[in-house]
Amino acid sequence: MDLTIISTYRCNSKCQMCHIWKNPTLPKDEVSIETLSKLPGGFDNLNVSGGEPTLRKDLAEIIDEVYPKARVVEISSNGLRAHRIVPIIKKYPDIKVRFSLEGDEATSNAIRGEKDGFKIKLEGIRKLQEAGGTDLGFAMVIQDENVAQLAQMYEMTEEMGLELATSTLHNAWQFYKNDNFFYDRLTVARQVEEIISKMLGSWSVKNWFRAYLNLGLIEKILGHDRLIPCVAGTGFAFIDPWSDVWACNVRSDLQLGNLQQQSWEEIMNSEMAKKSIHAVSECSQNCWMVTTARTAMRSEIIPQAPKIGPMAWVVYNKLKSLVGGRIDFDKYIDYSDVRQSPHVPRQSYLGTKEKPIIVTDRQGVDGHYPLKSFVNN
Repeated sequence: MDLTIISTYRCNSKCQMCHIWKNPTLPKDEVSIETLSKLPGGFDNLNVSGGEPTLRKDLAEIIDEVYPKARVVEISSNGLRAHRIVPIIKKYPDIKVRFSLEGDEATSNAIRGEKDGFKIKLEGIRKLQEAGGTDLGFAMVIQDENVAQLAQMYEMTEEMGLELATSTLHNAWQFYKNDNFFYDRLTVARQVEEIISKMLGSWSVKNWFRAYLNLGLIEKILGHDRLIPCVAGTGFAFIDPWSDVWACNVRSDLQLGNLQQQSWEEIMNSEMAKKSIHAVSECSQNCWMVTTARTAMRSEIIPQAPKIGPMAWVVYNKLKSLVGGRIDFDKYIDYSDVRQSPHVPRQSYLGTKEKPIIVTDRQGVDGHYPLKSFVNN
């Protein structure tokens, strides 16, 4: 099972597609190391995210606590405070770190509302390389404003000896956004094809399967069904800053329990968990993020291996690329079927003076997530 620990909703970025920064948690309310000590061992990928996890003064201690509990421990960061991660990498060189980068300098800074963010992130990732990090990279949220730079971003990361993780616009309670929609789904989807071809043309097995993940992103962008059914609640779970455990980070009706009040075993065997996991099987949300896709692609028998479907697609298209063949994307994707969605303009917050709203008494699900409804189709 994969686990994401959303350590805080404080954030020092002002992203146009994520409004966590407008809805910060108070440090006193955030999940404690004592609570995290109740987690069992045996997780596959354990991601410490936010908000911005480097704003937690005890991030190093959090990593000390969870590092023995998972095969892979990951830190998802905006990359603006790399100095907080350098000592962690020196101690645990194999920790996976991904910095958010949304394209070239002007594009990334505008999307993320970060003055000099691009430059700071590149300097920061080099510091992690110098510290001995072995699994470093960038993460990019594909959207109309940056998709034309996707292949360029992939080539840059390859030249730097880094990885590139991709996702798309998404609505979720974790982002406090329910109006993320593409302006031109078809144009965005077609431009993802290039990175799939490049990844399959590489000699990295990781990239071959990332190519399949990006094929799923094309389906997501167009509004099609998932390539593989979701395994929320059984294949992965989320812990939010209030220690609530969730099947996923989209539906605010799929709570499993609360780690501060219960043990992990009590949570996973609770009636609340059983009802939420059953609801997942009937869910109509069209989610395909790294967490939901990676786990769905994974074999239930051998977690380090893929399911037969992704494996067959990768093997066939890799062999085809070796003999100079091109991927027939129209064979896999119905580009004539494009779901209609509202046109909701996105605003860059770069240089704006808008500040977060501090709410001191956020109680229960309604207080934590007032938007309630988060739809992805």
